[in-house]
Amino acid sequence: MKSAVDNKFVEIGKDFISLFFPNYCYGCNQSLMKGEDTLCTGCLIELPKTNYHLIDENPIKNRLTGRLPIKHVWAFLKFRKTGIVQHLLHQLKYNNHPEIGVKLGEVYGYELKKAGYQNEFDLIVPVPLHSSRKRKRGYNQSSKFAQGLSNELEIPWDESISLRNASTSTQTKKTKQERWENVKDVFDIQQSAAIKNKRVLLVDDVITTGATIEACGVHLIEGGCSELSVACIAEAQ
Repeated sequence: MKSAVDNKFVEIGKDFISLFFPNYCYGCNQSLMKGEDTLCTGCLIELPKTNYHLIDENPIKNRLTGRLPIKHVWAFLKFRKTGIVQHLLHQLKYNNHPEIGVKLGEVYGYELKKAGYQNEFDLIVPVPLHSSRKRKRGYNQSSKFAQGLSNELEIPWDESISLRNASTSTQTKKTKQERWENVKDVFDIQQSAAIKNKRVLLVDDVITTGATIEACGVHLIEGGCSELSVACIAEAQ
């Protein structure tokens, strides 16, 4: 076991390293202060939150009502072009910064816990990437969000349950109908037993029309989950 003196030297060493190799906030590029990681306190405060977890009849739940039997539907942040959320998602998806997904999941998990949702789910399932895209990126960005939620809510997450069996073109610039046609037949469930009678929280990075969530959610319901809810990093309009 390390002594207090040893721990003090470790802290001094970390401070010395950070003096020459400082860590930067992925939101604003400013140096992080001691105790901060990934995002500075200022950027965390300025995140454009939806607070949909405090509003049952919120816009994205209304968007999916009648398409899926769902209990909760939330997005943590509002996506705006050229805004901080777009910047963070670009860093997460294309610049090899999976820690951003984990951090956003932890921050949102804390918000959900404060609102009393820590015992609302049995399992967190991320919307899967096709294996070719996951190999290229190195990770599934939605899985990193799931990991962060799991860390804070103390609910297990599993990215092996849902499978994307075909690589699809990007949903960007597609109409609502084209988005649905693009994803309606691409998901399968690998482990139905793992979700049988479970309250599942399905998570993704961005929700726009809800086509991807609907297509993936249908398979989870058909696979036997007892209840389905949805949480995404951001809502795009």
